[in-house]
This record gives sequence, C-alpha cells and structure tokens, in this order.
Amino acid sequence: MIEKILLSDDIMSRCPKFVGTAIEAAVINTPFSDELWRKIHAAETDCRTRLTTETVKELPAVAATREAYRRCGKDPSRYRPSAESLMRRVLKNTDLYQISTVVDLINLASLLSGYSIGGFDAALIDGNTLTLGIGREGEPYDGIGRGTLNIAGMPVYRDATGGIGTPTSDNERTKLSLSTTRLLVIVNGYDGDRTATNACADLIGDLLRRYASATDIVITPFP
Repeated sequence: MIEKILLSDDIMSRCPKFVGTAIEAAVINTPFSDELWRKIHAAETDCRTRLTTETVKELPAVAATREAYRRCGKDPSRYRPSAESLMRRVLKNTDLYQISTVVDLINLASLLSGYSIGGFDAALIDGNTLTLGIGREGEPYDGIGRGTLNIAGMPVYRDATGGIGTPTSDNERTKLSLSTTRLLVIVNGYDGDRTATNACADLIGDLLRRYASATDIVITPFP
C-alpha cells in the first residue's frame, strides 16, 4: 500500500496550485463490461456535442495541465496530456480504446472530468512512497504503447526504481492488466480545484465498485 505521495521542490515551485487525489482498492479486472461501455458511448456523444478540437484546450483541467507542461519545460501540443488526447480522439469520431474494465472506467472518468488520471498495479510499485517531480534529460521511461518516451520537462511520479506515470502516458512496468488485484489511481489537478479532483475520485470509486467488484477502497487527497 502506498503510504505517502510527496511533491518535489521543483514541481511545487512550477506548479504551486497542484492538488491530487489517490484511490487504492482491491479489484477484479475483466476484459469487457457491456454496461460500462454503454456509459462510455453516452459520454463520447456528449463530448462531441459540447466540444471541438479547439475548445477542448479551454477546459479548466486541460488548460491547467497544458500550462503545467509549459512551466516544467514541455510542449503540450507535441506531448499532449492524456485527457486531451482522449477527447481529441473522440472529437475525430473515433471511439476510445477498449483495453480492460479498470482501464476503460478510468478513461471514462478522464473524459468526463478533463483530468489526466494515472492508473497503476499497486503490487508492481517499488516501495511505499511516490514522489511527483519533473523528468530529467535521458531519464529512462517506457510509455505504454509508445516505447521510449522523452519525459524531460514533464511531470512524473517516481517510485524507488524510477518513473511510473506522467500526464501523457503511464509506464509499462506498473501498468494495469487482467492480473491486477490491487490498483492505485491518481487524479492530477493542476488547476488547484480540490473539490473537482475529489469528485472525480468519488466517481472512480463508484465505477470500481460497480464494474470491478472493488473492496477496501481508500481515497486520499494530497498533498
């Protein structure tokens, strides 16, 4: 179990408004949930009704994450935050990727909230502490479905071994799978809206209970 999520001095100086909310739970992951995907398709339709590929950048959660990238030294139009990428995919009339139930419900929460949300297999995290910092030049990072990802100038969570999650892509080393029985989810609020990040975490908790038989759910705001 993760006991502490810390913020480094460099991330605090560049992103002073940052607030996060973590969710840990025991889960039963499955390949697919038809009921969940009905909710996802409804959210996709709503997204296409409300937004365009230009206005998506103006959503408070998305705009704040893009600004955090610029403050940390990354171009958010070249390395897009995951929530923005999901929305842009939907707005181009392409459905979200179907991965597994826990990944799919996290993507739904991201689509609804605009927050980039990290999802990790808690059993694969090295140690009981994570630290949010800024990626360094040449720092190794294997992004899910991306191969080697240049995380220099990008916010990154690190465990005792190295980076596990950025707003653009999580790391292959700690990714969620059908074998996952305990997960950690982190809602990243660079907009400083604690009420909104907590509400997103509550939504994820509800979705986990309904679609992943979640138990022992612990929701923790930080820092």
